[in-house]
Amino acid sequence: MERRPTRQPGRRGELDAVRAAVVAGLVLFHAALVFDARDDFYVKNAETTELTTYVVAPVVVCAMPLLFAVAGVGAWGSVRRRGPAGYVRERMLRLGVPLVVALVVLLPFPPWLRARADGTWTGSYLAFWPRFFAVRLEPGDFPFVLDGEHFETGHLWFLVLLLTWAFTLAALVRLVRLVPGDVAHRVRERLGSAAGGRGAVLVPAVAVGAVCAAHELEEGFAAWSRWAYLLFFLGGVVLASDERFRAAVRRDAGLAGLAGLVAFAAGMALFLGPAQEVGAFTGDGAAQLAFRFLYGVAGWCWVVALLGYLDRWGARRRAATAGGASHGTDPVPERAWRRRAWAYLGAAVLPLYVLHQPVVVAVAHPVVRWDLPAPVKYAAIVVLSCVVLVAVHDLLVRRTRVTRVLLGMRA
Repeated sequence: MERRPTRQPGRRGELDAVRAAVVAGLVLFHAALVFDARDDFYVKNAETTELTTYVVAPVVVCAMPLLFAVAGVGAWGSVRRRGPAGYVRERMLRLGVPLVVALVVLLPFPPWLRARADGTWTGSYLAFWPRFFAVRLEPGDFPFVLDGEHFETGHLWFLVLLLTWAFTLAALVRLVRLVPGDVAHRVRERLGSAAGGRGAVLVPAVAVGAVCAAHELEEGFAAWSRWAYLLFFLGGVVLASDERFRAAVRRDAGLAGLAGLVAFAAGMALFLGPAQEVGAFTGDGAAQLAFRFLYGVAGWCWVVALLGYLDRWGARRRAATAGGASHGTDPVPERAWRRRAWAYLGAAVLPLYVLHQPVVVAVAHPVVRWDLPAPVKYAAIVVLSCVVLVAVHDLLVRRTRVTRVLLGMRA
C-alpha cells in the first residue's frame, strides 16, 4: 500500500533540501569518476581526464562536511526528545538496519564488476559473494575494523561514521549530565555570550584545520579526515543547541563565505604548486601541512556560510507562510505542492543515498562500451541512473512498511 509522505512538525525544510542536493550531487560526482584519470573507480571509460579533480574541488571541500553538520543539527533535537539511549536506538534503526541490508545485498556488486574488469576474478557473482565477506579484524582502522581482499563499505562509509559519531554524542551527553548544573549553565552562558562577537563562529575552523593537517586527508572518505567529520558533526550539534549560536551563524554567513574563499584560494595555490611534490593529502612537509590546514579552514567557513544562508532562506519561507495564515488565506496550490515535494524528498534521501552508487556502477558498466563521445556517455549515465533510482525508490522501497524500514525511511 502506498504511503503519502508527511512533514514532521517543526522540521526545517531547508535542511532536507541540503540532504537532497548533496545526494543528487553524488550521482553527478560518481558518474564523473567513471571518466576520472586519478580515481580507482569500479567502472572506467577508455578515455579519462584529470579535469574532474579540479572541477569538483570546491564542492568536495564543503559537501560531505555540510552533510555531517546538518546531521549534527538534527541530532541535537533528537537527543533532547529521546534522551541518549532513545537516540541510539533510533539511529540503530534508521542507519544500522539499512547499513547491514546494503552491505549484504548491494555492496558486493561494484567490487565484483571491478574484479572482473581487472582480471582478479573470473567467476560468477554468486561465487564472488562469499569471497567478499572473507574478512579479518583491523582495530587500528577504527571504526572500519573489518578488512579483506574484496570487502569494503563502499559509499556507506558515511553511515558507518555517522553511526559511530551518534554513539559518541550519546556518550558525551551522558558525561555532560554528570557535570553540576550550575557549572554547565555558566559554561553555556559564556559560550553563548562569546558567540555574539563578530566572527566568533569561525574560530572552530582552526581546530578543523589542525586535525586535517595532523591526520591525512583520506580520498576514500571524499578527501577528508574521518576525525574532521566528527568535528563537523559535533559542531552542528553545538550550533543547534543555543539560539545565540544560530543567530551568529546567520549574521556571519557572508564573512564566513569570504574567509572560506580566501583559505580555499591559498590552499589551491599550494595544492597546484609545492604541496604536490610529495603528496598534498598525506605528505608531512611544510607545504602539505599548510595545504591541509587551509583545506580544513575553508571547509568549516563554507559550512558556516551555507548554514547561515540556508537559515535565512528558511526563515523567509516560514515568515511568508505564517503571514498568509495570519491573513486568513490558505496556502496557494503551489505551496501545497511544494510542501508535498519537501516531504517526499526528506523521506527519500537516505534510501536514495544507499542505492545510488550501485545503480551508477550498474548503469555505467554497459554505457562506457558505447561508441559515443565521453560527454554524451556521462550525460547518459546521469540521466539513466536518476531514472532507475526514482523508479526503484518509488516502486520498490516506499510502498511497504518493511521496505521502508529496511532502507531507513521514516516509518
